[in-house]
Amino acid sequence: MKTRSFILMSAILLLSAMTALPQGTQFAVQGAFLLQNITGKDPGGDELDYSLAPRFHAGVNVIIPVAPDFYFQPGLQFARKGAKDTEGSETVNFRLCYVELPLNFMYRGQLGNGYVLVGFGPYVAYAVKGILKSDTEEIDIEFKNKVEESDPIETLYMRPFDAGAGVYAGYETGLGLYFQLNTQLGLLKINPEYEAFPDLEGSMKNVGFGLAAGYRF
Repeated sequence: MKTRSFILMSAILLLSAMTALPQGTQFAVQGAFLLQNITGKDPGGDELDYSLAPRFHAGVNVIIPVAPDFYFQPGLQFARKGAKDTEGSETVNFRLCYVELPLNFMYRGQLGNGYVLVGFGPYVAYAVKGILKSDTEEIDIEFKNKVEESDPIETLYMRPFDAGAGVYAGYETGLGLYFQLNTQLGLLKINPEYEAFPDLEGSMKNVGFGLAAGYRF
């Protein structure tokens, strides 16, 4: 129910931004290939040593002019994140899937026949699925902010909400096709609290960078 509510709320916010649109507003579809990781500390306080994992984002966005060459750019996308952890000969793959709402501010200045693009802004996201996959098994991740003592201890838990900030730079051709270098930094912990272990020091956050391509119309 919470997942459906978040998706519905995100869609309503995006549709609201698209009503009574001023002249110069444009829509776009976008896909991205990123290298994602999870950084921070494990429950014992040691630095995480995970590896980059290839992931993708796909969605839509709209640019709304607010001043000459400056735009507000809300969007809605499906975002896969996570990381890899290799111990000996076994590789463990964290796969986290989110519905994400980026709220960027963009500079789009004329350069030749196209435009130079520079943008930044916050994002909020809600997890819709998570899997921990190793060479021998696959475990579903359950999303909770706080794990109670009565919850199964063998289950892997993560927080459902993520939020952070992103920065990008790129170029848009005169035909509406554009390319961007993206980077994103999670600012919220995605690991939950444990009622039975209040002194755990873990702090896990999503990070990623990669290349995006889209078409504006």
